[in-house]
Amino acid sequence: MALLEAHGTQISMAAVGRLGENAYAERVIRTLKEEEVYLNEYENYEDAYHRIGRFLDDVYMTKRVHSALGYLTPAEFEALHSARQLA
Repeated sequence: MALLEAHGTQISMAAVGRLGENAYAERVIRTLKEEEVYLNEYENYEDAYHRIGRFLDDVYMTKRVHSALGYLTPAEFEALHSARQLA
């Protein structure tokens, strides 16, 4: 940890006894692996970077509903939130 901190890297770890702190991030990673990474073979780093980015933008954000967001996609949830802020 000291090496990371020496380079100004912020460490993302749950506090002791706070098991749920990273639950949402862990769920995103699990979904990414199950619905994209494990189903594809990438030719190289650039191919993986492009295709995973496309999955996140095109599927995860705009087509896949999330129970934690009231069964809206993240894009729909964000648009609704923005509209409420303007009202």
